[in-house]
Amino acid sequence: MTPRFSFLIDLRYAAAFLIGAAMLPSLFAAFPAMAQTEAERLQREIDDRNERLASIEKEIAAYEAELQKVGAEKSTLQSAINQLELERKKIQADIRLTEGKIKSTDVEIDKLSLEISDAEKSIMSNQAAIGENLRLLSQNENDSLIEVFLRHDNLSEFWGEVEELETVRQSMRDRVDDLSRLKELLGGKVEEESDKRSELVSLRDQFAGQHSILEGNKKEKTNLLTATKNEEANYQKLLADKKAARDQLLKEVQAIESELRFILDPNSIPTKGSSVFRWPLDKVIITQYFGYTKFALQNAGVYKNNMHNGIDLGAAVGTKIYAPLTGTVRATGNTDSVPGCYSWGQWVLVDHPNGLATLYAHLSYIGVSAGQKLDTGDVIGYVGATGYATGPHLHFTVYVSAAVQVKRFNEFKAVTGCGAAFSPFSAIEGYLDPLDYLPAS
Repeated sequence: MTPRFSFLIDLRYAAAFLIGAAMLPSLFAAFPAMAQTEAERLQREIDDRNERLASIEKEIAAYEAELQKVGAEKSTLQSAINQLELERKKIQADIRLTEGKIKSTDVEIDKLSLEISDAEKSIMSNQAAIGENLRLLSQNENDSLIEVFLRHDNLSEFWGEVEELETVRQSMRDRVDDLSRLKELLGGKVEEESDKRSELVSLRDQFAGQHSILEGNKKEKTNLLTATKNEEANYQKLLADKKAARDQLLKEVQAIESELRFILDPNSIPTKGSSVFRWPLDKVIITQYFGYTKFALQNAGVYKNNMHNGIDLGAAVGTKIYAPLTGTVRATGNTDSVPGCYSWGQWVLVDHPNGLATLYAHLSYIGVSAGQKLDTGDVIGYVGATGYATGPHLHFTVYVSAAVQVKRFNEFKAVTGCGAAFSPFSAIEGYLDPLDYLPAS
């Protein structure tokens, strides 16, 4: 059998495709013109919203710069009020930003839903067209080769159709490839829509948290003015009383923790300098370093009586705090629930799979709950100045997980002002310098 004759045998398979070829180009368009116009409108709306969000972000950055200046001023009643006023404006801008992101994400979901719907319709149309051509192919299989040949008046026309049909066959192969790519595109759009819906849930949680912070700000200003009667002397006495209570509490906690026993196995935790954590804040400003060791307790003068069991990171109230690594929330608490307990305020303790645990203290809002699983970068809560804090900041402590325990203060002994409040406690050997496990700032 000659190659040409062999090719002719395939003619009856190819001929069927010629019938539907004219209608296929319109069917294989991924998105109809009308839907494309709607998608473009939604994209323009997204772009416009993103421009407005960028403007709000600049406004927030300006408030944060002002807050740093006010925070550096001498602590007076007026500076405290000024700081609360700036914080209120900054939080309100945060809320507008989150609200804008929610609306923008809603539009992005609408656009993705439209694209998904159009892709599904195009896939169905393409599948129907291919099915129709396969049906016609089956019908034409009953035609003999001689019948196909006799349809033409001359050999030239016959061979011309043969070449045309081979072109159609190749076009059909391309159309099937297009269908595969369209299905892949659809899968990507569906996954992207799912991600956006998860992002929307997170943004709505943030929105609720930021409103709670704003209410806390208003309450704090009211309480401050009530306690001081708008008198500077009363404010300074209030600060002095808080500091004295805090110093006494620190001494009592240090006495408790110096009696706790823990033997550290160095192989149970990451090596120093391994940078296993990301920073819990986007912007790193260290305002106080670590200094809580046996040596520090025995030689207080070395640290100028500043035996600090973590690091402090300066940031405005409402700044997002991120999980530095995957982990599980072991506990949350609020020492402010016990009047006169000048300790951590609102705090979160997270266990990580590498043998370390991390504490986040003085929060304005806690966005997680005990037992919750966290991924690196998840929002834990927001920076605040709850508990004893001379200004808004994040207190960040790193423990050996096995060394830290959560108990009420009075489960150890009577402690000034804090008896019934829960707090993390650890033997001194369980405290680690956070900078040993963080990237260079």
